[in-house]
Amino acid sequence: MSVLRIGNASGFYGDRFDALREMLTGGPLDVLTGDYLAELTMLILGRDRLKDPEAGYARTFLAQLEEGLGLAVDRGVKLVANAGGLNPAGLAERIAQLAGRLGIPARVAHVTGDDVLRERDWGAGVLTANAYLGGAGIAECLKAGADVVVTGRVTDAALVSGPAAAHFGWTGQDLDALAGAVVAGHVLECGAQATGGNYAFFGEHDVRRPGFPLAEIHPDGSAVITKHPGTGGAVTVSTVTAQLLYETAGARYCGPDVTARLDTVRLTPDGPDRVRISGVRGETPPPTLKVGLTRSGGWRNEVVFVLTGLDIEAKARLVQAQFDEVLAARRPAEARWTLARTDRADAAVQEEASALLRLVVRDRDPEAVGRAISAAAVELALGSYPGFHLTAPPGKGTAYGVFDTAYLPREAVRHVAVLPDGTRMPVLPPQLRPAPRAAPADRLPEPLPPGPTRRAPLGLVAGARSGDKGGSANVGVWVRDEDAWRWLAHELTVERFRQLLPETAGFAVDRHVLPHLRALNFVVTGLLGEGVASQARFDPQAKAVGEWLRARHLEIPEELLRRDRRETRL
Repeated sequence: MSVLRIGNASGFYGDRFDALREMLTGGPLDVLTGDYLAELTMLILGRDRLKDPEAGYARTFLAQLEEGLGLAVDRGVKLVANAGGLNPAGLAERIAQLAGRLGIPARVAHVTGDDVLRERDWGAGVLTANAYLGGAGIAECLKAGADVVVTGRVTDAALVSGPAAAHFGWTGQDLDALAGAVVAGHVLECGAQATGGNYAFFGEHDVRRPGFPLAEIHPDGSAVITKHPGTGGAVTVSTVTAQLLYETAGARYCGPDVTARLDTVRLTPDGPDRVRISGVRGETPPPTLKVGLTRSGGWRNEVVFVLTGLDIEAKARLVQAQFDEVLAARRPAEARWTLARTDRADAAVQEEASALLRLVVRDRDPEAVGRAISAAAVELALGSYPGFHLTAPPGKGTAYGVFDTAYLPREAVRHVAVLPDGTRMPVLPPQLRPAPRAAPADRLPEPLPPGPTRRAPLGLVAGARSGDKGGSANVGVWVRDEDAWRWLAHELTVERFRQLLPETAGFAVDRHVLPHLRALNFVVTGLLGEGVASQARFDPQAKAVGEWLRARHLEIPEELLRRDRRETRL
């Protein structure tokens, strides 16, 4: 049972097009995965399917296979991707046609059953409803000899746990091994974010063109995260920690295959650009499957006024007062003003002397937020504040979507592996008895002894990565040595988090402690409204909330500030 090398060539629909070729030609692999689906992507594919019932899949993957399919078959690399989206059968058929046209003997399989749109009434306006399947269907396709497996909505980590289960012969009873593969899959799923992309300490490595990651999976589920030789970026304990914290919540990472205990994960260096993941414990998965729902949210319009120079606050009040009559006449369901003080005093550049006043309106009726709103803003041009201008000409408004979640019993979802010969194999959920486990305790280290402090940015001693899960934001914060952890674990409480990020006021904030990673994970429920597609705030996916937190100042022990924490690749 040799080590299984699984690479990633896509972290989202729109990722680097040549990554598939780069991964296939850059070094040895057994399996190459691609993650093309996100909450927003399902909405986009749903709109595609409305226009064309034969659409609904990620066209990019099919285009990549024009060159990549032959490379993969020649090298014996299996391709596993969730690019099937809402139409995995359609994409599988197109790939088979491509293989025939190119004369490539590729056996194509697909996984279906995640589309539960017609299984029940999900409510008005629901466009897509997809259960998050696990990796068992992928495993059945690979065991039947598939060279290419495309799926619809599976968990991102299933792209790794499925091939690993097929290769090592794991069953649903092998919880620790499955949990290890799920953790490795979570590290790989966002591509270059594991190799220095979007990394808090980016200045320590050359990340101009980071390579894509791969995992060497072992029979016990442990893994080594690395990348092909000669590619950019870096794989360190810190880059892997950053990705482990991304879009997760508590110590229990629940999925359809297994519940992985993130508080048991241990990361250790294993050579240059190599990090070993070990010690991962698994528990039984929940009895239900998560269902991602997308629906039409209504119509949205936005006007951004540029306020320059003196009296910024007074100029903002004037515009809002002038607009009161327009909003009263149109009566949109929601009208929200925000003032971003991007200006600074005595600026030598005009743009740096300017603030942005943003009006966002929403309504189910496109007329209530249409061109009349933005045109009314233009009509103020000669009768409002001095220096009046907008960032963009008037628009007519755009449709926006909403993401929501629901849950179904496992037995209500018909998970099916369609094998290369067309056989439809039902994938039954494993019969497992949930073992009662105590909730993970917040094990805190001893605090640092008192000493002199200096007011400085948190980011001088801590890294962070943030992201979205539906309407909630998660912010993972980690440090790189034990003394810094002894300080952070006691200093960055929920109360201090709220003080540093005042926008979180009014939202529930939960803190989770991951001592082996020297990390805290904060979940802010509702910060993103109804999800990324609704564009509820300036940063709709919370991608930069972590960097905002790192830029905030607080009292930090001088002893920590004096240390050089730059990480090397050994």
